[in-house]
Amino acid sequence: MKAIEITEFGAPEVLKLAERPTPQPKAGEVLIKVAASGINRPDVFQRKGGYAPPPGASDLPGLEVAGEIVGGTIDEKNNPFGLKIGDRVCALLAGGGYAEYATAPLLQCLPVPAGLSDVEAASLPETFFTVWSNVFDRAQLGKGEGAPNETLLVQGGSSGIGVTAIQIAHALGFRVFATAGSDEKCRACEALGAERAINYKTEDFVEVIKSLTNDRGVDVILDMVAGSYVPRELTALADGGRIVLIALLGGAKAELNLNEVLRRRLTVTGSTLRPRSIEFKAKIAAQLKERVWPHLEDGRIKPVVHRVFPAAQAAEAHALMESSTHVGKIMLTWGQDA
Repeated sequence: MKAIEITEFGAPEVLKLAERPTPQPKAGEVLIKVAASGINRPDVFQRKGGYAPPPGASDLPGLEVAGEIVGGTIDEKNNPFGLKIGDRVCALLAGGGYAEYATAPLLQCLPVPAGLSDVEAASLPETFFTVWSNVFDRAQLGKGEGAPNETLLVQGGSSGIGVTAIQIAHALGFRVFATAGSDEKCRACEALGAERAINYKTEDFVEVIKSLTNDRGVDVILDMVAGSYVPRELTALADGGRIVLIALLGGAKAELNLNEVLRRRLTVTGSTLRPRSIEFKAKIAAQLKERVWPHLEDGRIKPVVHRVFPAAQAAEAHALMESSTHVGKIMLTWGQDA
């Protein structure tokens, strides 16, 4: 099969099209003929040498795909969505998505929502699993001290994670705010359901959030920045509020006023999804199928695809990702032009 390899750690140009043996599914896994693969920030970190695959995972980058199940032994006892050979699915992977074929645990495969293309479906798993796990499971949006009328602030609202978090929270009836780096990106966030998007280059998000919430603050902040943002986010939280960290783009260290954490019952938490167990991810898949997939099928939540590249142009796709000029997802396709 054709695949995109990381030939050495470095700039986007280290990504090269190569020939690899087609992977063989293990017990509980299926083989997927990949039509499209999603690009995510962890792929960039892996390419640079900062995010190694978990033990046993493919060394190829790529955490999400969509395509057709073409192999594997399907255990009906562990097949909650009734999938079978020949079905179109999207799947969350621990690696190996930049390839014409990929293996995935059956429990991490979801049927392609009705009406979606393979490219749109492949844009879903990594961000949807991540958002659900962190915003709704870990940060418990809607179940904290401000329930049932809790609010969410999404830092980096125009990213793949950001557009997903805005749409899911809005579709489930929550007030959502977001930050982005340009007025154009802010308008895009508002079009997706953010009540107000804040240009962090020209506005102070703490002041704006305070004014929008009658000085109360927000209940949950989804943060991909960390670093110096965290102490400011504490100030933007309502009493009993929660910050959930999913990336450290602004640095891994922050100085916090712990007296404020104690006095106002604040929580700072975080997680990474890739090393978690299949069973953990299966629970998220079930929640997504029940709570989110219907909104994808009725059009209330829509995949946001910024640009699609043939797989051979993976380096150009990574360069676009690192430019941060995009809104939504960047995708690769596998076919005659791969």
